[in-house]
Amino acid sequence: MFLITGSKGQLGTELSKLLPQAILTDVTDLDITDENAVKDYVATHNIDTIINCAAYTAVDKAEDEESLAAKINIDGPRNLAKSGAKIVHISTDYVFDGSGHTPYQPEDKANPVSVYGKTKLAGEQEVLKYANEAVIIRTAWLYSPYGNNFVKTMRRLGAEKESLNVVSDQIGSPTYAGDLAAAIVQILPQISSKNKGIYHFTNEGVCSWYDFADKIMELSGLTCKVNPIPSSAYPTKATRPFYSVLDKSKIKQTFNIKIEHWEKGLKQCLKQL
Repeated sequence: MFLITGSKGQLGTELSKLLPQAILTDVTDLDITDENAVKDYVATHNIDTIINCAAYTAVDKAEDEESLAAKINIDGPRNLAKSGAKIVHISTDYVFDGSGHTPYQPEDKANPVSVYGKTKLAGEQEVLKYANEAVIIRTAWLYSPYGNNFVKTMRRLGAEKESLNVVSDQIGSPTYAGDLAAAIVQILPQISSKNKGIYHFTNEGVCSWYDFADKIMELSGLTCKVNPIPSSAYPTKATRPFYSVLDKSKIKQTFNIKIEHWEKGLKQCLKQL
């Protein structure tokens, strides 16, 4: 039996469509920060595999709410990993400082520069420490037709405004949650102690937030003009990695995954919106 935690989020929602037999939980159904509650839930429901999509993801807010972020992003994954079930745990490009210029390999040294990144890295370490069979998937720039995300924000603002300023010096790869969910479903039957480890998944291709916004306007038929600005013109509480392109060779080779270009993923998402 599959358990999807954080099932109401972007990725959880996409997974629940592909795994109708899975048990879906959110914080109201299961508190992953409560070790005994997790243990009981997994035993009672005969859970074989957990897909952990639950996370504290408010990057700027985390700078002020470090203990809450740590509880959800570190204690939660530890409790799930200790339950004895196989686990697919979702992590982030924010474990890197973004000072590199070539795509990050899963084995590259992590150096998070935000509370969010630090708690997510510690969560990965707990999963590797306690789970016998674990696949950790770092992803980036996630969006979908559900919840709050960059694509939906840009479409809303693009319909309201004549022009918008978007940072052009942060580089990465957008990820359509539907594509990541499909990859996870393909990985599930292949999980074993032999391929335990960290993997990277985003859509193919590289762009800046400015490029991404410009393409969203174009494909949405919006006339809003997007202006490129440096990050220094848009200060945020938490530091973001400037370069967070992830190398996906390992996940493609290990699990025979084919990955679509980000523009194709964006078109899929916009069709649903």
